[in-house]
Amino acid sequence: MQVIKKQSGAAFKLKKGQKLKVIDAEGEQVSDMVLFNAKDRREKLSSGKTMDFEESILISSGNFLWSNRSNKMVEILEDTNGRNDFLLAPCSPETFEVMYDYDGYHPSCFENLYTSLEEFEIQPDDIPTAFNIFMNVQFDEKGKISVDPPLSKAGDYVLFEAKMDLIVALTACSAEDSNNGSFKPIHYEILT
Repeated sequence: MQVIKKQSGAAFKLKKGQKLKVIDAEGEQVSDMVLFNAKDRREKLSSGKTMDFEESILISSGNFLWSNRSNKMVEILEDTNGRNDFLLAPCSPETFEVMYDYDGYHPSCFENLYTSLEEFEIQPDDIPTAFNIFMNVQFDEKGKISVDPPLSKAGDYVLFEAKMDLIVALTACSAEDSNNGSFKPIHYEILT
């Protein structure tokens, strides 16, 4: 079991056929995930292709996450929470300036993703829109969105199976609104 400390991130390789279990150990904590083809990093997770091919904005058990080249990257085998999406980009320094009116440094998922991926020579501009695990984005009849507290409870998890060799990056999200005002770790486990 690996632990991603609050407001930080991690990156690692996942081989085709291996399973990745992402766990909300304490409850109400979002994790941003991005994926890259380990053999060609120009192929990466695509929010648009995933929502197109899965015909849904909410992605859960039985769905696949797809690449920008229309290839399956992972399958979601199990999801005890059932609320995940691509509706918001990873929080960034600009997120806190524009949306939170925050002045000064604030940890962000975007920074945690690209600094974790540096060892794989993946640049900040290469980071796609993340898959928001456990995130609870709601929307009204006119499409206006709001970020509500995660529905995940302590021990909830999502189990993925790799459909190609991957580079994976995960965060323990740093945005207050996404995590009901507090920050906690995210756990993960690679199963063969």
